[in-house]
Amino acid sequence: MKYENIQLSMAQPLAVLTIDRPKKLNALNKATIKELHHAFKALNKAKEIRAIILTGSGEKAFVAGADIAEFANFSVKQGAQLAANGQEKLFNLVENLATPVIAAVNGFALGGGLELAMACHFRLASDTAKMGLPEVSLGVIPGYGGTQRLPQLIGKGRAMELIMTAGMIDAPTALAYGLVNQVVPQEELLPLCKKIASRITNNSPVAIGYAIKAVNAGFKNTINGYDSEIEAFGNCFGTADFKEGTTAFLEKRKADFPGK
Repeated sequence: MKYENIQLSMAQPLAVLTIDRPKKLNALNKATIKELHHAFKALNKAKEIRAIILTGSGEKAFVAGADIAEFANFSVKQGAQLAANGQEKLFNLVENLATPVIAAVNGFALGGGLELAMACHFRLASDTAKMGLPEVSLGVIPGYGGTQRLPQLIGKGRAMELIMTAGMIDAPTALAYGLVNQVVPQEELLPLCKKIASRITNNSPVAIGYAIKAVNAGFKNTINGYDSEIEAFGNCFGTADFKEGTTAFLEKRKADFPGK
């Protein structure tokens, strides 16, 4: 698939996905969501790729929101379908991807942009980043998982305040809230993400995939997270990665994991 709204660069075992709509501050539209869906699915299948960094082009925005012009005249049914399709094709896909996804929040992450960052497995931000869910100022609510993921990350009270005021927080506040893991100057953001990604890719990709699944299970009301952890832990014992990891440990050498 030829991409028009995103850029993909790969230096095995790492891939960097860049949303590239700078004139629109990288706002999400249907075409961009479709391209991201395709790219994430393809990268997850690629055995040589063991970590993904997601960022936005330029220094102003990660993703400044959804493309409002696309849905301003939608009906109730169309609105619900928009949210359902987006969650299935992109946001839930990213959250449950077996390949780790790091969000490099390089500027504004608003509305659907913050929702996309929250769907990633964790987030790092530049010191110029600003984050918020301004949807209620437009007469709507976050529809791409924002009302669920934000309270999980920063707590119910802070999430309620941020959503109801439609306000923005700066990077130091996001760090204090636990919304991002680290804050660094803009020029250090991608190098730091790559450094952390390289530490991740030294480990078993199969085990990491199971860990992602087990952690996510703990946040689903319909699933017992502890049971999911037990099942995933047991499954690890049947993998080539487990055999290699334990053998390497016992032989006092660095593991060379066969991978996903």
